[in-house]
Amino acid sequence: MARNPGLNVSVPEKECDDVNCPFHGALPVRGQVITGKVVSDRMQGSVVVSRDYLHYVKKYKRYEKRSSKLHAHHPPCIDLKVGDTVKIAECRPISKTKKFVVVEVAEE
Repeated sequence: MARNPGLNVSVPEKECDDVNCPFHGALPVRGQVITGKVVSDRMQGSVVVSRDYLHYVKKYKRYEKRSSKLHAHHPPCIDLKVGDTVKIAECRPISKTKKFVVVEVAEE
């Protein structure tokens, strides 16, 4: 039985026994929900998500493009690959660099 983490996302059909899954485990999500693109899935149970944003430069009164990479936990019930657009939600720290979890693969 999958639980609803309280976000406006669809629950995956696949079941998993991951403790750090927001749907089938005991991991609560809170805070930010960010959309980004998967740039690496070579780690076990983790992905690297790149997000692009605009930063305002006051001196020139213009915006510049910036990007940042975030590490996120990848539950086994969510199927994704490099190049997919995903939604990641903030959670408690899972490891030194992982503070987000993948909750949905965005439909393209």
